[in-house]
Amino acid sequence: MRVFANPAELAEAVGEQIGASDWLVIDQDRINRFADATGDHQWIHVDEERAKHGPFGSTIAHGFLTLSLLPALLTEIYRVEGVRMGVNYGLNRVRFINPVRVGSAVRAVMTVEQVDQQADFVQVTVTAQVEIQGTEKPAAVAQTVSRFYV
Repeated sequence: MRVFANPAELAEAVGEQIGASDWLVIDQDRINRFADATGDHQWIHVDEERAKHGPFGSTIAHGFLTLSLLPALLTEIYRVEGVRMGVNYGLNRVRFINPVRVGSAVRAVMTVEQVDQQADFVQVTVTAQVEIQGTEKPAAVAQTVSRFYV
């Protein structure tokens, strides 16, 4: 984990890939629990038998499940000290490029894109690429925006 003493130090990392999270295995239980939480029970996610004969050869994680892992994965990559709190401000761009098959391991790799100092917060834009272990194409690429209040 990379620790920044303050937002100004984070600003020095603009344009830099600052790290990767640990690998996280996506099992069927996680997929099923996400389906229950969101009401998205499409067979490609939850019907293991039918999915064996489907386009991916197994169930796959929801794209939004992959996206929802970003807060936890990014906190493994970096931390900013000297702030009161950080909040998710939103997303500028998200693309789901490659399906995450059940049993696959994913991780996030993060690049700092922009750091903007405002009156009482610092707005940070990063690109997070969610990689699938053993696969060239990433599962997803998302540009996230966070605000750190000083």
